[in-house]
Amino acid sequence: MRPQRFKTRITELFGIDHPIVAGGLMWLADAAYVAGVVNAGGMGYITAKTFPGPGEFEAELDKAKRLTGGKPFGVNLYLSVHTDHNKDLPAQLEIALDKGVRHFETAGLPPADFVERIKDAGGVVFHKVATVKHAVSAASKLPVDAIAVVGAECGGHPGLNLVGSIVQAPLAVQRVDKPILIGGGIGTGAQVAAVLAMGADAALIGTRFLVASEIWSHDAIKQRVIDAQETDTALVLASMRNTFRGIDNATTRAIAELERQGVTEFEAYRPYVMGLAQKQAYTEGDPEKGILSMGQACVFADRIEPVEAIMDRLIDDAVAAAGRMGAISVGGAAAAAE
Repeated sequence: MRPQRFKTRITELFGIDHPIVAGGLMWLADAAYVAGVVNAGGMGYITAKTFPGPGEFEAELDKAKRLTGGKPFGVNLYLSVHTDHNKDLPAQLEIALDKGVRHFETAGLPPADFVERIKDAGGVVFHKVATVKHAVSAASKLPVDAIAVVGAECGGHPGLNLVGSIVQAPLAVQRVDKPILIGGGIGTGAQVAAVLAMGADAALIGTRFLVASEIWSHDAIKQRVIDAQETDTALVLASMRNTFRGIDNATTRAIAELERQGVTEFEAYRPYVMGLAQKQAYTEGDPEKGILSMGQACVFADRIEPVEAIMDRLIDDAVAAAGRMGAISVGGAAAAAE
């Protein structure tokens, strides 16, 4: 593992070496993956919804604790607009707290009750949003410790406005007086250095880690990510006000055709968006099945390797990028101080 080279409000708040946070990946962010991130100097979050049974969830938390050697790790709590999908989350939050978890990522609907409970238990929580407008609102209304803002380039849910990270990063820093994480399209260390240079405190990375050895998905899915160019993603479901960016495959094309036809009944889309179809695709290695989250940072995923190797490459590149800025700065530190 590379030694710490950057110190930010997030590295201090989370107690991590590197300003790199691996957000929750539905079906994929399990104990092995999260421990890989934590042991490599970042922070990772187990997706609670991946483990709906209380016994299964408890076992995964215990496994993560063993694999990290007791180092802190986190849990992702996603509140869906479909409220029936959230029924297990309150109990899972209590299980996580009982197991000693104190780091949480929240996303989706504003999690007011969850955040209050986490803070009462002495936890650290950041909330993820897709626009600076929502970041400002969350920072003012929720007692969260930090805010993550994801740009249009991200896999999963980039929101409706589709503003890129290079605009949202400095804007979020200007308008939100809390530690900021920036995600969306980040797959190189130079980009990590760039968001830090723009005033953010950490990079939130998902797609770049899809090819990690610790990710349990079939190698055929990982190879699809490796082979992908930045143009090989698809945006669908904007007509349902639930925009999703994923692998451009048979499923997203079928959804796009329904949207083109003006179909508005959710039942027509259900066979394509069911979460179990995603899980089957990851298990069977069929990249045409299900809507599989993948952002434009796929273009930077070039091989299957352990999380630590990916993290080391990111940090080495970030240090080199910071050095390049120093090398081209006329007058160096004295000029910057003037």
